[in-house]
Amino acid sequence: MKSGPLAFACGLLFALGLGLSGMTQPSKVLAFLDVLGAWDPSLALVMAGAIAVHLPLSRLRRVSQAPGDEIGCAADDGDADGTGTLIDRRLVIGAAMFGVGWGLSGYCPGPAIVSLASRASGVLVFVGATLVGVALYRRTVR
Repeated sequence: MKSGPLAFACGLLFALGLGLSGMTQPSKVLAFLDVLGAWDPSLALVMAGAIAVHLPLSRLRRVSQAPGDEIGCAADDGDADGTGTLIDRRLVIGAAMFGVGWGLSGYCPGPAIVSLASRASGVLVFVGATLVGVALYRRTVR
């Protein structure tokens, strides 16, 4: 099977999981981040479920895969297996920007794309701003 249909099927399964778990609702994400108020741990349970599925499968893939036969996309720095350990200024700034955007909006890029179906103004602004950020990054950094 080519990676296109497989990637589409994985994306569809991811979107369905996000929708069924309620993780496309910014209020659920913001409630998870409100650890001193009305904290909602459901996002942690979704993350734990994702890790429980991903970890054994990624270990199995790593063991069974021949070198140079990677599936999926490699990181821009040539780190095809995702084991890079370089923590630099760009990584820290990017992570901080991601966290601030997530905390302010309640959207993460994956759930935001799924939420586009709702055509809510907040998600449209978030995805638009994300696309502008990507374009600025490509124009200035690369």
